[in-house]
Amino acid sequence: MKTLAIFGSTGSIGTSTLDVVRQHPGRFRVRYLTAHRNAALLCAQAREFAPDAVAVVDPASAREAREILGSSVDVLSGMDGLLELARREDYDTLVSSLVGFAGMLPTIAAIQSGHDIALANKETLVVAGEIISRLLERHGVALAPVDSEHSAIWQCLAGEPPHSVAKLILTASGGPFRGRSREDLADVTREEALRHPNWTMGSKITIDSATLMNKGLEVIEAHWLFRVPPERIEVIVHPQSIIHSMVEFADGSVKAQLGLPDMKLPIQYALSHPDRFAVPGPRLDLLELRRLTFEEPDLETFRCLALAYEALAAGGTAPACLNAANEIAVQAFLDGRIGFLDIARVIEESLAAIPAVDAADIESIIATDAETRIFATSCAARSARTVSFS
Repeated sequence: MKTLAIFGSTGSIGTSTLDVVRQHPGRFRVRYLTAHRNAALLCAQAREFAPDAVAVVDPASAREAREILGSSVDVLSGMDGLLELARREDYDTLVSSLVGFAGMLPTIAAIQSGHDIALANKETLVVAGEIISRLLERHGVALAPVDSEHSAIWQCLAGEPPHSVAKLILTASGGPFRGRSREDLADVTREEALRHPNWTMGSKITIDSATLMNKGLEVIEAHWLFRVPPERIEVIVHPQSIIHSMVEFADGSVKAQLGLPDMKLPIQYALSHPDRFAVPGPRLDLLELRRLTFEEPDLETFRCLALAYEALAAGGTAPACLNAANEIAVQAFLDGRIGFLDIARVIEESLAAIPAVDAADIESIIATDAETRIFATSCAARSARTVSFS
């Protein structure tokens, strides 16, 4: 039986992970759960899965969880609580599904404690790919990708020698605004941006999908996961979200991994690898599907993808700056303080203003993250405007 610490258990990946645990009784044991502030859901999960302890980042929500759970479960709080659980020795795998930069330090703590990682928090590799790569090798632990695109590439690469890889091809749904012009996007609402055609995700990730920043972050993540240079990582738009990604090899052949758009599949594969557990439910019917289509991404309209490539090329702490500016800009859009197109503008101005330095140590990354958040916040405030969400 594999024991799990699920960080971010109340989010979309966390709840899907618990669905996987439910589907396979006897294969997994939940040792720890964490949440940012959703105490009610976390406590319901704790009552069902009986973890040894939980952690809640928000202090007020941690107090609420203690009141609900009483003495039945130990409740830790804050980032210190997350780090304490990550460092405990009595579990096998950390499922890292925290949103954004907050996932980096707990993931590093778990690696340093010798735990395998099922990584759904792409920002960890975006901002600290070089450091994470060194730590994985030093501590001899495995990292399994949970994102459907990287899981697909991982599966396509099974048994293939690294020198045979010519190109990685990440697929993108195109989000809710595929085919729209830049002018069309000037006044889109939060509700429109959150209306993803294929996937059900948290609000931040859904906005990243609408801007194509999620694909930019995935390019950077793929670079560190598979050690392929950025010029050999391609993004194509595939609206059906059936082919989750592909690998082209030196002989011109292409492998693709196909499946229904259901995050439980890559989550389960990350936890069961190298086995594949049987799962009840619908199967992909190619005759019913009939056709798969592909398009080139529009980098002029969706500037965030181009900016991610630029940050990866700049290297050092530039990806950390990109990520921090994006987190600030996305929240400002969700709050109605800036427009949709302002997201890319805030990121571009932040990359121009914050110099990239060497990213070989955590302190440099944390400093760049903090500096960028201050700049991006002021940048968003300078052009703040009220957006109608009707």
